[in-house]
Amino acid sequence: MDVIAIGETLVSLTAEPKGFMRHAKQFIPSVAGAETNTLIGLSRLGHHTGWISKLGADELGKMILSTVQGEGVDTSQVRFSETNPTGIFFKEMVHESDVSISYYRQDSAASQLTASDLSEVYLTQAQYLYITGITPALSESCRELVFYAIDAAKKNGVTVVFDPNVRRKLWDDMKAKKTLLDIAKRVDIIIPGINEASFLLDNDDPKQVAKAFLKMGISLVVIKLGAKGAYYATASEADFVPAFHVTNVVDPVGAGDGFAAGLLSGLLEQKSLKEAVTKACAVGAMVTMVNGDFEGLPDASMLDRFMTRQYDDVHR
Repeated sequence: MDVIAIGETLVSLTAEPKGFMRHAKQFIPSVAGAETNTLIGLSRLGHHTGWISKLGADELGKMILSTVQGEGVDTSQVRFSETNPTGIFFKEMVHESDVSISYYRQDSAASQLTASDLSEVYLTQAQYLYITGITPALSESCRELVFYAIDAAKKNGVTVVFDPNVRRKLWDDMKAKKTLLDIAKRVDIIIPGINEASFLLDNDDPKQVAKAFLKMGISLVVIKLGAKGAYYATASEADFVPAFHVTNVVDPVGAGDGFAAGLLSGLLEQKSLKEAVTKACAVGAMVTMVNGDFEGLPDASMLDRFMTRQYDDVHR
């Protein structure tokens, strides 16, 4: 197993047509979850991935499981709850730069995850444990699970990768900041967006942010800078990587998860850090060109064509 992730996946209902949700004529269902987006991205790029979670024993849960399984992700550690439902959220796209999410996930099946749902034997099969800051926001038991998983991974030589993925609608700022910084101090790799870094450290200078995270004991810091690209740093190496230009952004949601998939894929392939971050920028860019959280994630051949700019006008 290359990468294992823990977290909640929901059914996303996107209002159509674009504009205020109150004017919607229909809602288009899709599967969406930060962790599974990244796992699916890795699977499409040829890596072996596994997902730990809970779903409601309902049709939405079955929809999610079928979709994630169909993308090649191992779901042997996913359990069904008879008492708590699968979470949902509504996506309102007024336009490409104005996207709003409304969550209906309180007391969802995944919010009931506990440390007992983690098999340490399963975890030790992975090279990387991928976690986000969404999971500890779901409940106290989820927060305890995240810290338990980090400790188990470190004990067994599994590298821990952390995307803070700040969701301020899920918890208050003070608790979020404290918890996410506590997690950051325990991980090996952190990949925040610059706005998330600013929230956590009150600083939006990528170089200063990277230095602060490195001082916490983190080995690799990769900061997502949106349309500007990314900045990465270790104790001995640092550089900016430019973004890939996208003419028409269709849906920006999920780009950060694609970035994580590209980065982890590059690291698994033992590419240089600059090459891995470049790959991350490319995958993140491609995600924005397609509606949906994971639908735009490329396979290896698509990614290669995008990165080398060798698309034909028409593929026959």
